[in-house]
Amino acid sequence: MSDDLLDDPRLTAAGLFFEVHTGLNARFAAQLCEHGLSPVEFEVLMRLARSPGHQLRMTDLASQTSLSTSGVTRVVDRMERDRYITRRACPSDRRSSYAVITQSGLTKLEEILPEHLALIEQWFTGRLPADQLATFLDALRTIRDAVNPGATAGSTPSERVVVEV
Repeated sequence: MSDDLLDDPRLTAAGLFFEVHTGLNARFAAQLCEHGLSPVEFEVLMRLARSPGHQLRMTDLASQTSLSTSGVTRVVDRMERDRYITRRACPSDRRSSYAVITQSGLTKLEEILPEHLALIEQWFTGRLPADQLATFLDALRTIRDAVNPGATAGSTPSERVVVEV
């Protein structure tokens, strides 16, 4: 095998990206575990909290996460038992339902986010000057939109719904 192929900067770029992802995931998972959430549960809460109306169709939630539609159903079942989210029927399509964050879910995020943001600042965003960070975020969005075009599904504005449980 040619040394030129092994030294290809594309391999370096992909390798560095995965090393950063693995390192950040490990740091975030430890912090989230202290708060009784898995990284996937935290991702679901964040997606819902940051979505218009604090809700997403279940299929859109699957598109925005690393979960299959059946995986989303299992996570939502578990989080519904913990009262962090609830389901709401879609008024225009009986086959579809929404996952909606509850006040308990929002409260859980308020508990976690200050420490989580500090970790993000320490190990990620704080490592880059503002201009590099802006360029990096633009690049990530470009790549995300190409490899996961459904990642922004359901992000059109609608009325906010917070369910008291």
